[in-house]
Amino acid sequence: MADPKGFLKTRERELPPRRPVSVRLMDWREVYEQQESGELRRQAGRCMDCGIPFCHHGCPLGNLIPEWNDFVYRGEGRSAIERLHATNNFPEFTGRLCPAPCESSCVLGINQPAVTIKQVEVSIIDEAFAKGWVEPHPPQRLTGKTVAVVGSGPAGLAAAQQLTRAGHTVAVFERDDRIGGLLRYGIPEFKMEKHHLDARLSQMKAEGTRFRAGVQIGVDITWDDLRARYDAVVVAVGAPEPRDLPVPGRDLDGVHTAMEYLVQSNKATAGDEVPGQITAEDRHVVVIGGGDTGADCIGTAHRQGAASVTNLAIGRQPPLTRSDSQPWPMVPTVFEINSAHEEGGRREYLASTVEFLSDDAGRVSGLRVAETEYVDGHRVPKTGTERVLPADLVLLALGFTGPEQRLLTDQIGLHFDDHGSVRRDESFATDASGVFVAGDAGRGQSLIVWAIAEGRSAAAAVDAFLEGRTDLPAPVRPTDRAIALH
Repeated sequence: MADPKGFLKTRERELPPRRPVSVRLMDWREVYEQQESGELRRQAGRCMDCGIPFCHHGCPLGNLIPEWNDFVYRGEGRSAIERLHATNNFPEFTGRLCPAPCESSCVLGINQPAVTIKQVEVSIIDEAFAKGWVEPHPPQRLTGKTVAVVGSGPAGLAAAQQLTRAGHTVAVFERDDRIGGLLRYGIPEFKMEKHHLDARLSQMKAEGTRFRAGVQIGVDITWDDLRARYDAVVVAVGAPEPRDLPVPGRDLDGVHTAMEYLVQSNKATAGDEVPGQITAEDRHVVVIGGGDTGADCIGTAHRQGAASVTNLAIGRQPPLTRSDSQPWPMVPTVFEINSAHEEGGRREYLASTVEFLSDDAGRVSGLRVAETEYVDGHRVPKTGTERVLPADLVLLALGFTGPEQRLLTDQIGLHFDDHGSVRRDESFATDASGVFVAGDAGRGQSLIVWAIAEGRSAAAAVDAFLEGRTDLPAPVRPTDRAIALH
């Protein structure tokens, strides 16, 4: 390391400041300001010469974190991005959206605040784009083989870029009108401005990857036709099926899933006309679900001018610090206050929704809520604790159950496991010859870093299937579950 005593000289963990709440609620720009370069280098210098970098264990991509921290400390940005790109196709996505399990595994985190790995990562790639260091890497030769990638989220894009660089002719199919999947329409602009996505897509187009937006496989082109046209197919359709809340009043007007709401908001932010858009303006909003998607709904509702925002979680409030049952280097469940929570609203825990109430026009007007109690390990409403919470817009952010199954089953006969994910073997191959699956479609709802890692590994499996061997890296296997959310 450039400074083996850096963690002793700089003991404080410093992140860039967030823009003032009153300012950022007036636009959709990203929340964080740029960090001063000297402070960033000092933070990178806190990375220890720890011998065994457990951050590698925490990161499914196996990012070379101590190496690029060292380069940042030395001011060698070009070397830093080369090391970062060696394992991660899209650090501009993970540096903004990943919950950073690497930081939970940081050796310094045993008795000090962990190194700001995620912030160093995003600073490296932002500098690289700004200085023109992110260049296309087209293949030196073409194999003559063709691959269709269905889905343009992080798993599909990672698989497509790896396979294109290996010399295969790759087409990415996306049913939405723009490429990007949930990166485009599921993530609010204030978490990741879409010009970062567009810049990466420009690089991929220059490398030779072909994109086909507005094409739904199984409807516009049958799965059998797709298999006949291409030598291999990668299914990377994600896990878009929302987990529902089947209580009385669920079908009332004004009760929506989170993605119904967020997709429309992102389209409107992009300048599209959205007839009948679901909006929080002047409404009393209740968001059910305490995860990242719920927080995205909260931040969006604030920017749309909600009259009030309440966030309900069925379970207990997590502890403020790592519990004894989740020792280092495990990823702990702790209470977090992210930018959306900082912007206002109320958070309630141990809140079980019993019923949605309606007004005379058949629109939601409130929720009947009870305190949650644990009975034989199950969370149930506690009798006698019911109360009414006013609401005229309810957003269900309860996670996702898996991919849409009907067309995959009816047209190519794919099978699904007990979790609702596409069944696959050790090489990411499905029951259909030449069809592979990567990302949430195969592992269930998970992290963006897992999606990219699976996309890279599935690409290696496809390359080996087509060529008999591969030099592409394969960071994970389908059975890896070290820090999975499945």
